[in-house]
Amino acid sequence: MADIAVESGRVAYDDAARRARVLNAFRLRDGTFHALTLSAAIAVLLILGGVIISLIEGSMPAIKAFGFGFLVSSAWNPVTDQYGALSAIYGTLVTSAIAMLIAVPVGIGIGIFLTELCPDILRRPIGIAVELLAGIPSIIYGIWGLFVFAPFLQQHFQPGLIALFSKVPVLNMLFAGPPYGIGMLTAGFILAIMVLPFVAAISRDVFDTVPPLLKEAGRGIGCTTWEVVRKVIIPYTRVGVIGGVMLGLGRALGETMAVTFVIGNADVIPHSLLAPGTTISAAIANEFTEAVGDLYTSALIELGLILFVITFFVLAIARFMLMRLERKAG
Repeated sequence: MADIAVESGRVAYDDAARRARVLNAFRLRDGTFHALTLSAAIAVLLILGGVIISLIEGSMPAIKAFGFGFLVSSAWNPVTDQYGALSAIYGTLVTSAIAMLIAVPVGIGIGIFLTELCPDILRRPIGIAVELLAGIPSIIYGIWGLFVFAPFLQQHFQPGLIALFSKVPVLNMLFAGPPYGIGMLTAGFILAIMVLPFVAAISRDVFDTVPPLLKEAGRGIGCTTWEVVRKVIIPYTRVGVIGGVMLGLGRALGETMAVTFVIGNADVIPHSLLAPGTTISAAIANEFTEAVGDLYTSALIELGLILFVITFFVLAIARFMLMRLERKAG
């Protein structure tokens, strides 16, 4: 009996030791995983902080030289060392606004079509085709825009647009002047094409998350497809849709090469959307390799800092809106 008790005790001890080793291994793996993820998060913050510090440090000569006047002046003359960011800021905001006005309704419409109306045999090919637009390099969009899209607009679209709004107050100023082909409106169209796959793909994915029971309940009480979309699908997925829109807006604000090809790169504030202009990213891409002198380089770096601040505030506002919507939704 004593031998049996000793053997039982030894087996129990071995089991306890084995369980302890397993638990220790789990703790070690969990601790390692936690340390790696924490390091990755801290690395992101350090990189972001490094970028901000570098931009501020590089911008200091221009900030000291021009102060707040840099933001409200459109002068850009490297010969006399006079620089202002207003024309670039204006072009960035206007082209991004044009892009979102076009891409958001079209992208949401594509998402609704793919989830609610599209035949099953076409759903996958169309979805893949839309997503492939996001994989095309921006320089390809720029080349196509310069050699194909801009001449098409110049010959077939802009003359009709000028004639259509020639007698409409305000709009006759926005769509005035000779049809250059390139310009603010063309850049907005190109950005819309580039932003479209982001809005469409995210809209489609979030629309797919709507429980079928909710849609069937809407149809069961006599709602049409449009009423189901407007009163069931859109309210249920509005947080995700807004997130997709803001992701597209962030892409539009920072796009460089495609815009550089088609906007005309004129350091002025155009009164017409058909006239050439510039954006912050296009100005940096065009002039950074030719910047001679500390003040010239610093002015370009300050443009980058301004673009960073604009993007940060846009995304922060978007996040605040999403938090409010989530609180209202409970």
